[in-house]
Amino acid sequence: MPGFWDNHVHFRGGDSLISANKNFLALFLANGITTLRECGGDMTSTILDWQQKIANKQLAGPTIYTSGPKLDGKNARWEGSLEIASEEDIAPALDSLQLLETDFVKLYDSKFTGELYLKTIKAAEKRKLISSGHMPFSVTLEETTAAGMDGIEHLYYVLKACSAEEDAITKDIIAGKTSFWASLDRVMHTYNKESAKTAFATLKSRDVYVIPTLHINHTLSYLDEENHDKDEYLYYMGDGITKTYEGRIKSALNASAAVVKTRKQLDSAFVSLVKNLQDNKVKLLAGSDCGAFNSYVYPGISLHQELKALVKAGLSPLQALQTSALNGAKFLKKENIGSIKENYKADLVILNANPLENIDETTNINLVIKNGKVFKSLEQLKTTP
Repeated sequence: MPGFWDNHVHFRGGDSLISANKNFLALFLANGITTLRECGGDMTSTILDWQQKIANKQLAGPTIYTSGPKLDGKNARWEGSLEIASEEDIAPALDSLQLLETDFVKLYDSKFTGELYLKTIKAAEKRKLISSGHMPFSVTLEETTAAGMDGIEHLYYVLKACSAEEDAITKDIIAGKTSFWASLDRVMHTYNKESAKTAFATLKSRDVYVIPTLHINHTLSYLDEENHDKDEYLYYMGDGITKTYEGRIKSALNASAAVVKTRKQLDSAFVSLVKNLQDNKVKLLAGSDCGAFNSYVYPGISLHQELKALVKAGLSPLQALQTSALNGAKFLKKENIGSIKENYKADLVILNANPLENIDETTNINLVIKNGKVFKSLEQLKTTP
C-alpha cells in the first residue's frame, strides 16, 4: 500500500517538549505513516529543521507538510500563533508564512472576528495559498467557502451549516446572545435535510475537503467514562506529554451533566454526518489531531483508529483508505506521491493481510519503506534490542 498519511497532527508544547515530539517521528514510521500534515503549533523552526533533515536522509521520519504558525485573532489561545487584530495585520502574517515556505495556511477560531477571518481567507486565496481551519460561528459555511477556504477541520462547522437556523445562530453569535458551546444543542436540534443537502452541494461544488477527526472527538467525549491508565501507548509518550493531558481531563471530569450530554450527542451526530458527507461525494481527509494537549490521542496508532472510526460510521474500507494518502496528496497538490505508480515516491507499507477485507489489518504491518530505507513495525521494534 502507499504509506499512510495522517492529515491532522500537531508538534507543540514549547522548548521543553522538543525531544518528546521528536520521538514521535519513529512512532509514526513504525505505524506505517510516511507523511504528516502538521496543523500548527509553537515549534515551527524545529519542524522546518526536521523537514530538511528528513529530506536529506539525515533524520528518519515521515515527510512533514506544515502550516507553520496558526493564524488567529488578538490574544490567541495557542502559543506560537500569528495574531490578526486588524486588516493591516493580514498581509504581514501571510508574508511571514510565505517567507517560511509553509505548505498551507491554518486558521483557528478562538479569537478571530468573522470579518477578519473571511478577509484573511480571501487574501490567502489571492496569493494561491492552500487554506484550512476551524470556522468561527460568526460566519456561515457559504461565506467561508465562497471566500476560498479549501479544508474544514472538524465537523462542528459543517453540522452548523446543516441547521435550518444557521443564519439565525450566526447572527446571535455576532450579537453576543450565545456562544459556540452554548449554541451546539440548538445546532443539533435544528438539523434539516434540505439545509444539509445545500451544505453538501456547496462543499462538493467548491472542492472543499472535510477533516472529520472522529476518533479524538469520541475519546474526549468519553473521558468521564473510559479509563486510559493502562493504554499501551502511554509508555511512548513520556511524562512531559502526559502532563499536558491534564487540562482536558480535568475539564471533562468537572463538566456539568448538560455539557457531558451535549458532547456525547455530538459524537453520535458526527458519526451520522460523516456517512452523509461520503454519500454526497464530499472529499474527506483522515486526520487524528494527535499531539500534546490532546489527551490519549496517540501519534501513530490514532490514525489507524480514525480509519476504523470512518468504517464504523459507514464508509467502506476502500473509501476510508482513500481519505489518507490519496486524498492527502490531492489536497496539498503534491505530485508523484500518495499512490503506487511508476516513478512515484516509494513511500510504501507492506501489510500481512488485506485491509480491504478488514480495516483492522492496517496495523498488521510487516515493513515500512521510506526514503529508500526499510523500517520495522512497532511490534518488531519492541522485541529488537
